[in-house]
Amino acid sequence: MPELTLDHLRRYAIARTLFKPTTLSKAIEKLGFVQADPIRAPARAQDLTLRHRVLDYRAGDLERRYPKLGIEEDFFVNYGFVPRATHRLMHPRTPRTVWPKSRWVQAHAVLEFVRERGVVHPREVDLHFAHGKARNWFGGSSNASTQLLDEMHYRGLVRIARREGGVRLYAARDDHPGPDDAAAAFDALIDVVVHKYAPLPAASLGQLVSHLQGGAPQWRADRNAALKRAKARLATARVDGVEWFWPAGENPASKRHAPDDAVRLLAPFDPVVWDRRRFEHFWGWAYRFEAYTPAAKRVRGYYALPLLWHEQVIGWCNLSAATGALVSELGYQSGRAPRDKAFRIGLDAELARMGAFLGL
Repeated sequence: MPELTLDHLRRYAIARTLFKPTTLSKAIEKLGFVQADPIRAPARAQDLTLRHRVLDYRAGDLERRYPKLGIEEDFFVNYGFVPRATHRLMHPRTPRTVWPKSRWVQAHAVLEFVRERGVVHPREVDLHFAHGKARNWFGGSSNASTQLLDEMHYRGLVRIARREGGVRLYAARDDHPGPDDAAAAFDALIDVVVHKYAPLPAASLGQLVSHLQGGAPQWRADRNAALKRAKARLATARVDGVEWFWPAGENPASKRHAPDDAVRLLAPFDPVVWDRRRFEHFWGWAYRFEAYTPAAKRVRGYYALPLLWHEQVIGWCNLSAATGALVSELGYQSGRAPRDKAFRIGLDAELARMGAFLGL
């Protein structure tokens, strides 16, 4: 393998995740995890991620087909969707917060109610038990029954059966024993993370292993040892003063990683751009997700989609479809759009694909 450069790593990062579009189930399997976000601007992050990787994907296909896909909606390094084999590695969980006896009494009563009905809407639970209101993590008020179901879901007592109008419907989750070898299970989860986000700077690898303590809090004491084991089995190189890691057996310098001519609008949580540290190494500017930033302080917009052309993220785009037609507001890091005619043709093609994806 020739001496690695940042150009090699950038092309490798793009090529390994923007694979040839396939079926929805195979795409999720290849990704290993699809991060979810409830904001729809103009579509949810999970749909924006999958549209590049699934043949003829349309917004909402994941939600519509979820019950038959063999996946679970759950917390991993963030909240999203994972194959069931990965889901089993994280359960049974031992949350950091210990429930008092009174909370367990509530949970068992709700669990029995869910088992009797098979699949329940949170509203049914609220009407039956009248748990009242509770303060949510935004500082506002929400139904206490919904909060309890969320907590039961995290603890593995219930699972998400499907969604209805975006609302999670719950079913009882079948019990199963935890993995026989906790260290091996933790290592397997780290490998899923690396496979999705590689190549990773050492600091980002450590950050993601820490994030895994949300999906598998029972192994947080093994974090440092697991990170050490991961570094020992992964391929590594120092490039531009940074130590990088990726799955053993892959060749970042392969000529197969040559960029194509497509223009792509990426989700804020797409694997290409998720790691903001890596983003700055690769493209020399800082991208930030500003949906939760006060409007007056936003630099690029409420839901700016990174704009990838060839192997460069050259700008961003805010999209809206409220009028039934796609409206785009583009910004460029250099201050102006490329003059290359091929870029304009590629951008028009991408906006047309986005319109079809949204059903416009």
